[in-house]
Amino acid sequence: MDYTGTGNTINARLPNALALIMDSLRYWITEMHVDGFRFDLASALARVLHDTDTLSSFFNIIHQDPVISQVKLIAEPWDINEDGYMVGKFPGSWAEWNGMYRDCIRNYWRGSESMLKDFALRFTGSPDLYKGGYRRPTASINLITAHDGFTLNDLVSYNEKHNEANGEDNNDGANDNNSWNCGAEGPSDQEEIIMLRNKQKRNLLATLFLSQGVPMLLAGDELGRTQKGNNNAYCQDNEISWLDWQSADHGLLEFTKGIIRFIKEHPSFRRRRWFQGLPVTGVADQNDIMWLMPDGNQMSEENWEHDFAKSLGIYLNGKGIRCVNYDGERIYDDSFYIIFNAHEDALEYTLPPEDCGQAWHKVIDTSDGFIGDDEQEFHPGETIEVQARSVMVLRCRI
Repeated sequence: MDYTGTGNTINARLPNALALIMDSLRYWITEMHVDGFRFDLASALARVLHDTDTLSSFFNIIHQDPVISQVKLIAEPWDINEDGYMVGKFPGSWAEWNGMYRDCIRNYWRGSESMLKDFALRFTGSPDLYKGGYRRPTASINLITAHDGFTLNDLVSYNEKHNEANGEDNNDGANDNNSWNCGAEGPSDQEEIIMLRNKQKRNLLATLFLSQGVPMLLAGDELGRTQKGNNNAYCQDNEISWLDWQSADHGLLEFTKGIIRFIKEHPSFRRRRWFQGLPVTGVADQNDIMWLMPDGNQMSEENWEHDFAKSLGIYLNGKGIRCVNYDGERIYDDSFYIIFNAHEDALEYTLPPEDCGQAWHKVIDTSDGFIGDDEQEFHPGETIEVQARSVMVLRCRI
């Protein structure tokens, strides 16, 4: 059976095939010092006869192996056949490319009518997928783009794939990309469209790095790389697939560097344990997270179940990380208020009440690419304008 779509599926049930896999992995670890593996179309390795089974010999022997079990194991948790979509179903020691995260975040920023609850789950590390399997938020490898599909630049520049150069009459590659061209298909010289596309790229990158889980950045996305709308460029060894260093978007590169530096400085965005509930209610200093509407009120059950995901505010309590560092000391951080606005209009947001913090400063604003520490001080209950289709992050120092 061809479970991979490339005609070369390995039958991992056979003892000699399984031995070849294990011997190869051990060699790469012990002799070549590889510290982990990403398994392409990993669901194909889970198949027993035809059905997928995470208790198969492949998984059992990896867990028992004293060498392989100690390195990073990352699954692309799907193949092309029925029952092959296994996001959230791999064993506890595995991390997974989170395809649900990719689809949800793309849909949010292109303005589709996705639900607030879906966005909140993906932002908090997808506990619906991984928490029940005794895994931590780090099991979710969050991605917006990968080597398959559109680049980040093309995701905001094309509604349709343009794979004519591949020689298959544009029939290859995925048809559903959850993309939005911002008003024109392909390159544009309209300043308004260019500015919107740049903002959308910053929105997607900011969401990726601010989310709980492990962010995965496609090489070249930080430079604004394009494949000219080709979403299946594996067969193109030319300008379509190469990195064009001469045309690098240095503004986007600096923004990417800045937000990576920001999350490395703040453990609030790299929690090793789950948040305590969704939605959270109660006194602010007893909660690690709160979800707020533009008027400053906490989200209700009806908001979660019925409202479309256009805008929401998220309060992260720096005193609620509930982890210790390598010296056994409790980890604390500043508190943050993150506002996501996918509306086509600017919105007024009321800042959280006094028990959440006394003074707020803007540290990220994707509307203009700002990353820093704004001198202007905002106070509890004060309103702040969040520009259309943008992310704003405010910090309250501990």
